[in-house]
Amino acid sequence: MPIVTPTPLEPDVIRRDYALLPGDSDEQIDVQSEEMLVNMGPQHPSTHGVLRIVLRTDGEMVLEAVPHLGYLHRCKEKIGENLPYYQYIGYTDRLDYLSAMNNNHAWSMAVEKLANIEVPPRAEFIRVIAVELNRIASHLVSFGTYGLDMGAFTPFLYAFREREYILDLFEQLCGARLTLSYINVGGVTWDLPPLFLEKLKEFLDYFEPKVDEYNDLLTFNHIFVKRTANVGVVSRELAISYALSGPMIRGSGIPLDLRKDRPYSIYPKLEFDVCVGAGLKGTLGDCWDRYWVKMQEIKQCIHILRQCIEQTPPGPHRAKLPRHMKVPPGEVYAEYENPRGHLGFFIESQGGVIPYRVKIRGPSFVNLAVLPELCRGVLLADVPAIVGSIDVVIGEVDR
Repeated sequence: MPIVTPTPLEPDVIRRDYALLPGDSDEQIDVQSEEMLVNMGPQHPSTHGVLRIVLRTDGEMVLEAVPHLGYLHRCKEKIGENLPYYQYIGYTDRLDYLSAMNNNHAWSMAVEKLANIEVPPRAEFIRVIAVELNRIASHLVSFGTYGLDMGAFTPFLYAFREREYILDLFEQLCGARLTLSYINVGGVTWDLPPLFLEKLKEFLDYFEPKVDEYNDLLTFNHIFVKRTANVGVVSRELAISYALSGPMIRGSGIPLDLRKDRPYSIYPKLEFDVCVGAGLKGTLGDCWDRYWVKMQEIKQCIHILRQCIEQTPPGPHRAKLPRHMKVPPGEVYAEYENPRGHLGFFIESQGGVIPYRVKIRGPSFVNLAVLPELCRGVLLADVPAIVGSIDVVIGEVDR
């Protein structure tokens, strides 16, 4: 086998001299290869939405990856400046459309903080039940589609089978399955239906053993580990410098979780662990670690839901508010632990029923910024693994 001795990159053409092994001819083989731009998306199955990534490649090696955004831009912030506070709930559903309950909760918390609204205890417990169920559903989609990216079709079927049970529970709560608009300013739209908590407990008893099946099927699968371990490594320093959050930063071993660090709602009353990567299968902060954080979080969500079932008190499910609620002048920034990281809403009010300014900090948008760093000098086949591990939702990226 010839020993490759690469020379420095030239602007247009990469020249490499291949030195022959000792004992062979003294001839030098001069090989030239050209760079090529490859479009990954915006319809590529591994881009998780309408995302275009332009790859600069040399053969199978990716030299540079540049994400191109804006294919799903829908003026979400400007719309928020033209609607009453309670009417904007339906638009938050469509940011991260896999985590509608969480988005509803984050917006409602921001408005309640600005207007000094007190939410009844029962409503807070119902909210946490809804958002932790949605966190499980979101991680199931991530688990299933990530397996699909790596060439494993069966996990996708398993994940969506269990997710259907959660969507059925959502349908009982509010009549919808994806864009839910259930959590609203002051509480929740409707109280829990009869026997809902019993049905939720039945689902958790059925679902908890399934997580171990998922781990046997995909998590510790030899091929999956080979495709994800030591790939797309995010060091602690890199995670902090890019302001990453959610499983992206926890996968690098940093236990940053707003439910613990800046507690809101009833989370101070609940016991759960912050899941972090530990480099079990490769380098700390690789694709496998980020995936593993989500699989651990599913079990923690189950633990939180079991506590909520036991502790949910009687009482009203929402505060009494006027239909055309006026918010006093002021500014607020409320930050929330979305399944993909820190979701923030900045609202400026000049009085009245409509916000003056709305600004959204989307975790998928911020996490995606590290993609060019992770895709430099990797193989072409590693790019879907890296993009899938970031787990972006383009509705939240483009807004």
